[in-house]
Amino acid sequence: MTPERTRKPVHSLDDDDYPAYTMGRAAEMLGTTPAFLRALGEARLITPLRSEGGHRRYSRYQLRIAARVRELVDQGTAIDAACRIVILEDQLAEAQRLNQQSRQPATDQPPPAETP
Repeated sequence: MTPERTRKPVHSLDDDDYPAYTMGRAAEMLGTTPAFLRALGEARLITPLRSEGGHRRYSRYQLRIAARVRELVDQGTAIDAACRIVILEDQLAEAQRLNQQSRQPATDQPPPAETP
């Protein structure tokens, strides 16, 4: 086997931030309408990448956010409030991650020098 065939290819689709889904496909996957996705863009919750032709493209990460908003809207929450809730949930998760990270001992630092 040649080296080219033994290497594992890197696929953009493995990247949660890769804009792989068209608006129509994204709406279909979420069980919603393109207008719902446009509303999330207008609320500045998610900003889809634009293709060369100007078409919106969504990532898996953005679809997870949209799915969470849809869940809240389906429970009766107004879309603006649902967007704010999702933003706050995301900020809380990031703060918890940073807090956890700061609690872990640093393994990069050498031990303190002993004095005689």
